[in-house]
Amino acid sequence: MTDILSSSHLPQQVLGDAYEKLALFHKKLETEGEPRGIIGPRDVDIIWERHILNCAALVPFLRAELDGMTRRSSQSTRSPIVGDIGSGGGFPGIILAACMSDISFYLVEPMERRVEWLREVVSELDLRNVTVVRARAQEVVPRKVLPELRSLMPRGFKGFDVVTCRAVAPMTKLTGMMFPLLASGGKLVTLKGKSVEAELEKAVKEMKKYGAISPQIYEAPVAEGLESTRVLVVKKK
Repeated sequence: MTDILSSSHLPQQVLGDAYEKLALFHKKLETEGEPRGIIGPRDVDIIWERHILNCAALVPFLRAELDGMTRRSSQSTRSPIVGDIGSGGGFPGIILAACMSDISFYLVEPMERRVEWLREVVSELDLRNVTVVRARAQEVVPRKVLPELRSLMPRGFKGFDVVTCRAVAPMTKLTGMMFPLLASGGKLVTLKGKSVEAELEKAVKEMKKYGAISPQIYEAPVAEGLESTRVLVVKKK
């Protein structure tokens, strides 16, 4: 099967300077993704749309949040750090890191075979701004990081500035996974489906418990002629 967008100008138009690296990622997904259990058989001919361009829709929202944090903490010399939790095959972490080479990304994934895949991708795409961490979310909570993981985390780690994910869990569960990982004032910036409003309504108690405030939902364009996606941004007190 051939990806229906492989002959289109859309991927290069959307991805700009990141296109070459993500074309390599696309090729690896196309040839190895299904047999290695990274993508399903129905995804092989829609990798650009379903996985790469869909994740790239997060970039302007992530950039806006990080730029805002940088302006508010102009006296700090520390660069922002992003945690992609439950990275799986690299969605959205690999795509975001390729598009935002000036930002440090930590891809947190517990499954060994997926960690092996992620490390291969990082090496083959030469993503020097990415660290792959084999761990569950609770194992990298600030001040509770497992001793064997400390050398992988930023020095003086007090939490990520932003955490992101895709298709990990509904907000009732996701809140307790993500917000302990955030520094004060940090944000969850994540892709969500059409049921996001209902998820937020069900998660009111959990959000209050973990200091999750000011949820905002945005329609995020993917590319000309393609269905938009939705982005949820939630701040930590």
